[in-house]
Amino acid sequence: MKKVALLLSLGLGCASASFAASDMPRGDAAAGEKNAVVCGACHGADGNSMAPFPKLAGQGAKYLYKQLMDIRDGARVIPTMAGQLDGKSDQDLADFAAFFAAQSRTLGKTDADKLELGRKVYRAGVASRGVAACTACHSPTGQGNPAAGYPALSGQHAQYVADQLRAYRQGAEDPAGRTNDGDTKIMRSVASGLSDMEIAAVASYVAGLH
Repeated sequence: MKKVALLLSLGLGCASASFAASDMPRGDAAAGEKNAVVCGACHGADGNSMAPFPKLAGQGAKYLYKQLMDIRDGARVIPTMAGQLDGKSDQDLADFAAFFAAQSRTLGKTDADKLELGRKVYRAGVASRGVAACTACHSPTGQGNPAAGYPALSGQHAQYVADQLRAYRQGAEDPAGRTNDGDTKIMRSVASGLSDMEIAAVASYVAGLH
């Protein structure tokens, strides 16, 4: 897994875990640590990357497993990941997920000039455009809902979060964008109602959220 790069983990996606918990093998964190050494080049040895690569540390195992499966199986196309998961078994992916989920994520910082708008979007949404509050799926503290497969956002790089929201917004009309948020298209719907300014603000807000 050479360069588990930009976009591997944590995108966003409230309805992204479209598989039953029983479909996920029990992950072995020790095996995952051994096999994920090469991932550290982009994501950090413990999953705390430098931007623009997403932080994997502390992300829910179910969400990570779903994203790895989608990348391997072509449901989430990332040019830099082409072929990198070829030959990896479901157990291998579960082991990677277990290892990174067990790590502690470092926090980022919210830009002061984006704080007010970012907090408003995250906690209240944008009612005039039918945009739901992020707290419904990602929790008030940004910890997500690991059991349901909803990703944690707290501490994630603002650049990465903004990139994912823009990719989902593109995916609402263009299959070249991000589309692996499930049949309900919840993230595509949310992102399509956000302006560039709102995306930048909410992305900055979650970077420092805890």
